[in-house]
Amino acid sequence: MSEVALLARIEARPEYADAVAAMLRDAVELARQETGTVTWFAFRESDTTFGVFDTFADDRGRDAHLRGRIAEALMSVAATHLASPPDIRKVAVLASKLP
Repeated sequence: MSEVALLARIEARPEYADAVAAMLRDAVELARQETGTVTWFAFRESDTTFGVFDTFADDRGRDAHLRGRIAEALMSVAATHLASPPDIRKVAVLASKLP
């Protein structure tokens, strides 16, 4: 079980919510290319609130992800598409159930 994880909450400006949703849907392809990323989930909490939860093989994988193409894409639209900076937290997985 991978214990190294990230939890990110993303608040989009209402007029850009669909664009943020599309960006997150497309980002799964980038996550698949990251060798240190074990699992990657994007979700929608409300019309404008989104999130990402991902797990990593180790701290090195998590750090690489934070410097990677998904983070770069998110930060490139932060000033225009987001209502506030993304809230990205390093977390530890205590237990999991995966297929």
